[in-house]
Amino acid sequence: MHHYNMQSESHSEDHMNMQSEPHSGGHMNHSAGEMSSSGEVPEDLKEAENPTYEVGSQAIIEADHMRGMYGAEATISGAFDTTVYSVSYTPTNGGEPVEDHKWVIHEELENPGEAPLEPGDEVVMNATHMEGMEGATATIDSAEQTTVYMVDFVTTDTGEEVQNHKWVIESELAPVE
Repeated sequence: MHHYNMQSESHSEDHMNMQSEPHSGGHMNHSAGEMSSSGEVPEDLKEAENPTYEVGSQAIIEADHMRGMYGAEATISGAFDTTVYSVSYTPTNGGEPVEDHKWVIHEELENPGEAPLEPGDEVVMNATHMEGMEGATATIDSAEQTTVYMVDFVTTDTGEEVQNHKWVIESELAPVE
């Protein structure tokens, strides 16, 4: 699997005990396949005019929504201006309740009204990033107006390619040194 992995010279520091930290988001067991998407975005989503990280450019991911993500070099595949939420919800497929899931954007909610929604508001999600999410009722934990990015990256732990991961926000990215 690793033969096409550009970062083969630095595999030792890729394994910085990320696995041992407990994670409230409950996504750490998702595979790269589950995190990939078709790259479709809601029709009314507004492309960012002057994103800090332009589409096609590289950035380092400083979020750990899933294993193998933190520290990965990402290629930006989309940049959009919106209100982004972390949410708690119970999946429609009977999975364990998910707390503080990052991120769902305003345009992925059903008839959300004006942005931003407030923490504690309940909304129905149309997002399909993860099984059991679409149609689930979510409670807003936090709201932030920012640029959200769709990214492609290769996981640092297994070298799997993830396409069009939604979403990372601007503060979760860092410039490539």
